[in-house]
Amino acid sequence: MADLKNFPEKFLTAHSDDQHSSQHGWQAIKNPTAQQAAMEAFFFGYQAFTAKPDEMLARRGLSRVHHRILFFIAKYPGLSIKELLGYLGVSKQALNTPLRQLLEMNLVQSLAAEDDKRKRLLGFTSEGAKLELALRREQARLLQRAFSEVDEEAVQGWLKVNQALAGR
Repeated sequence: MADLKNFPEKFLTAHSDDQHSSQHGWQAIKNPTAQQAAMEAFFFGYQAFTAKPDEMLARRGLSRVHHRILFFIAKYPGLSIKELLGYLGVSKQALNTPLRQLLEMNLVQSLAAEDDKRKRLLGFTSEGAKLELALRREQARLLQRAFSEVDEEAVQGWLKVNQALAGR
């Protein structure tokens, strides 16, 4: 694995006037070695972020797609299936099997909306809420540990980079 300790100092340069530079903060990574190091850091960071939750889910016969469903139900309690599809960016067909599994395992419940009985709203059962909390705690611990090793500016930079990747 690449030495990422001095990554910003080695590969990123301050804002300049060339046409490829950013208007905000660090300039875009310029060379293939830096690009590869950034991708490797992202890959291994994501692998570490998902490893323990993936293991916890696998013990139940579940996968990362189930985790994404649980994440959004926790973030937006009572969201509709249509809203969930939008957050996940998948088709109804792709959502059908994993959501049905969560319902059958009594981790998620689907209730009719009061204003429109055809509309289904998703929430947790007590067991589903416990599972989601356990998954979130594992990831929060990892983030807490990583954030404690860097300064506030690095944390804010990391958040900004991830928001930019997400298109926000």
